[in-house]
Amino acid sequence: MKGPYDDIIHLPHHVSPKRPPMPMEDRAAQFSPFAALTGYDSTIRETARLTDRKIELSDDAKAVLDAKMGWIRSQLSARPTVTIVYFVPDGSKEGGAYRTLTGQVKQIRDLERLLVLTDGTKISFEDVLDLQGEDLPDTDLPDA
Repeated sequence: MKGPYDDIIHLPHHVSPKRPPMPMEDRAAQFSPFAALTGYDSTIRETARLTDRKIELSDDAKAVLDAKMGWIRSQLSARPTVTIVYFVPDGSKEGGAYRTLTGQVKQIRDLERLLVLTDGTKISFEDVLDLQGEDLPDTDLPDA
């Protein structure tokens, strides 16, 4: 059977006497995909990333947190160890995430409404969802 390229199919591969051969990495780069929409992939990933909404506490839940904060305030000299569940707003989109941190309370700054831990972490009162601790009384609301 005779094909259309039979006259050239068995010729030796051409090598230029004037130019050095292209490195294999550069040859492969010629065939890499072209990103027509630069940054599109990262935008899609960012949009798909999920965030939580901040939970608005009821007045009763706020009263319980205030009672726990009062107990912590009374024990500041002993640097009580507490576990804090708090909201961290997302820097680039609406919402955020809840984090849990255990540490010793160093200060309660009422004017700034901040809880300051010994490691330097500052947590806004408004972001605190729950306070727990071994010595922290499990404060329940009094019967109405």
